[in-house]
Order: sequence, then C-alpha cells, then structure tokens
Amino acid sequence: MKSHTRMNKIETILANASDTKKLLIGRGVIDRTPEMFATLFPGKRPIIVADPTTWRVAGEKLQALFMQARLTPDRPYMLDDPHLHAEWCFIEELEAHLKDTDAIAVAVGSGTINDLTKLVSDHLGRRYMTVGTAASMDGYTAYGASITRNGAKQTFSCRAPLGFVADIDVIATAPKEMTASGYADLFAKIPAGADWILSEEIGVEPVDPDSFGVVQGELKSALGSPEALAEGNLGALHSLIEGLLMSGFAMQIHKSSRPASGADHQFSHLWNMEHHRMADGTVPSHGFQVSIGTIMSTALYEQFLAEDFSNLDVESCVAAWPTLEEQIEVSREMFRNTDFPTIGVTELTAKYATPDELRRQLTALRDNWSRIQARIYEQIVPLAEVRRRLALVGAPVRSEQIGISRERLRRSAIRAQQIRRRFTILDIAVRTGKLEKWLDSIFS
Repeated sequence: MKSHTRMNKIETILANASDTKKLLIGRGVIDRTPEMFATLFPGKRPIIVADPTTWRVAGEKLQALFMQARLTPDRPYMLDDPHLHAEWCFIEELEAHLKDTDAIAVAVGSGTINDLTKLVSDHLGRRYMTVGTAASMDGYTAYGASITRNGAKQTFSCRAPLGFVADIDVIATAPKEMTASGYADLFAKIPAGADWILSEEIGVEPVDPDSFGVVQGELKSALGSPEALAEGNLGALHSLIEGLLMSGFAMQIHKSSRPASGADHQFSHLWNMEHHRMADGTVPSHGFQVSIGTIMSTALYEQFLAEDFSNLDVESCVAAWPTLEEQIEVSREMFRNTDFPTIGVTELTAKYATPDELRRQLTALRDNWSRIQARIYEQIVPLAEVRRRLALVGAPVRSEQIGISRERLRRSAIRAQQIRRRFTILDIAVRTGKLEKWLDSIFS
C-alpha cells in the first residue's frame, strides 16, 4: 500500500513538473534505461558523459545496454581531470565536444557531472537524461545548475533532465561519505523551510504551498532512519534518494532553489567562492559543507526561539538601521581583495529594506510572535538531535572536520548574509540587531 501511494505521488509530481517527465527508481532499473531513452528521444543516439569512476560503476554497463538495444551510441565522453568540479572551464570543455555531435547526452554520475551536462545541453538547445550514481545531493532533478564562474558560485537557469534513473543497487555502491553528504543536504531542508516560513511571516516572500509541500511533506520521515542508512539498508537509501529527488522537483516547480536552500547553503556557497580546501588540498563535498551550515542555521534558530520578540523595540531597531550606502561601504571592505569584491553590493542592494519596510517587517514579527514562534518550533529539529543524526551517518558536525576553524565559521555567518539576496535567519538577526549576541552565545 505504501509503495502504491508513493508511486501515485511521484506520478502526480511528474505530471506537474516542467522539465522531468520520466523517472525510474528501484533495484536493477538501469536495465530499463535504453527503453526510457528511446521513448524520450525517438530516433536519437545517446552519448554517455562520465568520469573514470562513474564509467566503471555504471557507464560501461550502460554503453553495452545501449548497443544491445541498437541505439548506436556515440563514443562516451570522459571527464577525467582529477580535479573535476563544477567550474566554468569544464563547461567549455564539454560544450566543445558535444556541439560536434547531435547525440543526446546521458549524464552518468552525481552532482558535478549532472550540472555540467545540464547546462551544456541547455546551451546547445537540447534535452538530456541522467543515471545517478550516488545519493549525494538534491540537484539531479533541480531547475538550474550551480557553477563557479569568475570566482563566484552562481546558479544558471537551465532545464532539469527529461528522464532520470536511480538504480538503488548502483547507488548502494557509492562511498558512504557520498550518502552522508546526501543525508546532510536533505537535512538542510529543515532550516531552509524555517527560513521561508519566517520570510513569509514578516512579509518578504510568501511560501508557495505546492513546492513547499513537495519538499516538506515526507521530509522528517525520510530523515528518520540515520542508523539504517549508516548500516546500508536499501530501504533507507531508497527513501533518501527519493527525498533528494523531491527537492529537485520542488525547484522545478518554483523555478528557483528557494524550496530547498536557505542560510545553510549560503555558508557552502561562501566557502566555494573563497576556494576553500582542507589541509590535504581536497575540497569538502557540498553536502559536508552544508552539514556545518545546517548546524549553524539550527543554532541560530535556537537563539531566535529563546528571544521574546513580543517586546521588540521596533523604533530602536529602525533608528539603528544603517543606510544602504553604509551597508555597501562595509561590504566593499569585507570583500576587498577577493574574487568577488562587488557581490555584497549587488545582493545587499537587491534585498535592502528601507526604514519604512523594516518597520513593517519588525512590527509583523512583534505582533505575531506567538504564531511565528509556534510555526518555527514545529519546523525545526532540536540542535542536539541534528548533530546526533548527522554524526550517525558520518557527516561532519564540527567545522574543523572540513578545515574551517571556529573563528572562521563565526566570520562566515557575517559574510554569508551578504552574498545572497534570499531572506534567511541571518537577515532577521541583522534586522533585529541580534547577530553578534547570538554568535557570542553559540561560540561561547
């Protein structure tokens, strides 16, 4: 009965999705990929895009399946740079190859390969499909690709795959760190949802019930079995990949990452823009960075909930509010000598609240505090429980585990607020003048 309900839900979402029209999820479903390809792209030839690892775990078998199905696949294209990541130079490399063929790209991999193939295919005016190899992030079915260009992590508008295949047997072979990364990325939807609720409550951006419901509907259930996931339970893995795919579908519906991303992701984006590497030279995975961002967001929400905003002195906050010019000057100094010296100028200008707007927002916070507090309490998972579950699956729970000192983590909370226009818990902390107080409490 549960499986039937799940399939009905997926079919309903696919019917309403703007980009993805076919989804296969289950054990052994990679064998049905040629059938999906032929249905979605009649008369077309496939070309597999992979890296050496994803070629070994799924690409080689898939190429043989395409040949057996007489789809005459192109020679696979291998992205074999040992430092492969979602960087513009790899967009140029892949586009230079794919523009010389009319074959349809089949991305075999996870985050980086999917995003590169997604954006290049869109540049070329084509659709594509994906065979996922790990439950490592939520971007498989997301609208848009997150790529670093000119030093800044940017989300480029492009269509999600027309079809997606999630073979649980293939995904189960991924390193445990990748599954832990996906679990952390999924957990981030908890504080991200709170950010959207808060934004709605003070009149900045209303919640879209459709996309919000797709992400949040069964989210806590999907996050509820970290022990089983750590033990390699295939049912728990199925729930995880499905939850990640739902987040992607929500982004398709909303045409932005708002349903799945809040302050938690701003920490990750900042560290990517700062070219952060650990002591061994490796870049921590997106999910591992988001794990620390999720812990920080949750810690800030615990500070938020401990306040009594029913007594907020709105006029004092308005009187202390810096002008846009003052905020821009601080931002210019903050990001001086970086690859992104003007990002704060752009983003702060986009989300700046005039004194009258600030007064309306903070008045809504004060006058509706009981309801707001209740909604956030219902949404947020307690910090101690967040840390326990993330640790169980092997995700980092201390910033030092990803090479970020506590001092840098604190600075990051201040800097992250300025790199995105999206309203989050960081913005309410700044608007109420509480950020330094809350950080003192968190880092004490």
